[in-house]
Amino acid sequence: MMGTESTFSPQKRTSTAAGVARGRAASRGKQLSKTLNNIKITVLCGFVTILVLRGTIGLGSLSSSEADAENQHMAEETNRILAEIRSDKDPTDPDDDQPEQFFNPNMTFALGPKITTWDQDRKVWLQQNPQFPQHVNGKPRILLVTGSPPGPCDNAIGDHYLLKGIKNKIDYCRIHGIEIVYNMAHLDKEMAGYWSKLPLLRKLMLSHPEVEWIWWMDSDALFTDMVFEIPVKKYEDHNMVIHGYPDLLFDQKSWIALNTGSFLFRNCQWSLDLFDAWAPMGPKGPVRDEAGKVLTAYLKGRPAFEADDQSALIYLLISQKDRWMEKVFVENSYYLHGFWEGLVDRYEEMIEKYHPGLGDERWPFVTHFVGCKPCGSYGDYPVERCLKSMERAFNFADNQVLNLYGFRHRGLVSPNIKRIRNESVAPLVNVDRFDIRHSAHHSDGARS
Repeated sequence: MMGTESTFSPQKRTSTAAGVARGRAASRGKQLSKTLNNIKITVLCGFVTILVLRGTIGLGSLSSSEADAENQHMAEETNRILAEIRSDKDPTDPDDDQPEQFFNPNMTFALGPKITTWDQDRKVWLQQNPQFPQHVNGKPRILLVTGSPPGPCDNAIGDHYLLKGIKNKIDYCRIHGIEIVYNMAHLDKEMAGYWSKLPLLRKLMLSHPEVEWIWWMDSDALFTDMVFEIPVKKYEDHNMVIHGYPDLLFDQKSWIALNTGSFLFRNCQWSLDLFDAWAPMGPKGPVRDEAGKVLTAYLKGRPAFEADDQSALIYLLISQKDRWMEKVFVENSYYLHGFWEGLVDRYEEMIEKYHPGLGDERWPFVTHFVGCKPCGSYGDYPVERCLKSMERAFNFADNQVLNLYGFRHRGLVSPNIKRIRNESVAPLVNVDRFDIRHSAHHSDGARS
């Protein structure tokens, strides 16, 4: 059923003006409600801090029983607000009382109106807006996109590692002149979960015509080679770059032949057409469930579960190979995606034998914590193992950044740092010697 193009040709969705206005008002109400909740959490955290200080240094005249009762009340109030936020319910939004409705499986889902002249329209726009060049310093403009769910993680440590993840990405982008977008909104309720990246990426592509390449990276993926650069010149004749293995893709039809946790696509008509062909398996509910059955039957080793974006892309590239693969570069000469289990315990060996700038198995460009889900309440691996490994990966990368400033972590599992060289009366000598930007400029993404 899902092997033909006609089945998944996108169709335009329409809505009434009243529905749009109602949706915008509801969105504003939700945003205000969540802002107030965040303020409440901040205030509560301040109260909790004061209570802790009272108990620690004897501040105030509260008795022990009174302090315990107040602490209990504060904890209950905090948990109540967090539960309200996580429920994604807004008492002021009438739509929240309505039963959930799924996309009609008899229709074909589309991310938006069909666009057919994007290349020409974008070219004209760039000519009319020279202040927004698509190339900067001789390099194509790249936008890195990542994000996390709108609500808090199921546990506080998950939010902590999300923060470390975005800090890691900001560091890499700052060093290499890449723009970054961090998203925390679901732009299309139909495309929740694995699929939420598609409407976001399409919207960014159309809203930023000055960007030549858009690069998606999952929140659980970390840069671990801060020197290596994407060799974009290598992809001049391609519109998509994704980590994978052609033999697994076409010979074995494996469901893990590619990884959509880190991939790039060009801002062009081809990419819009690919998204139009990719998205129809994504709407949650019966469409996604039925598509999952097709993908499990078609792809080797795939468990039985609803359709996910990675399996759907693999299916699309195999079943419509002649249409798409000429413009897809399946990359494995460096680790655009590096599975964490085989890497994190080898960092000390890498430090001893190799150096940043290689990007491959000797010093992986990206370490991706597939299956860990630090923000969720479940995962495929023990939580302790995942968190320790993520700490090692973060510190391994952070040491490369801190080196310019004369510091490094005391160990790969320690958040504490130590000085590794004294202050200098000639600081510019250290800049020339230790600044990653110099190394990146000289390596230009080449493998040593």
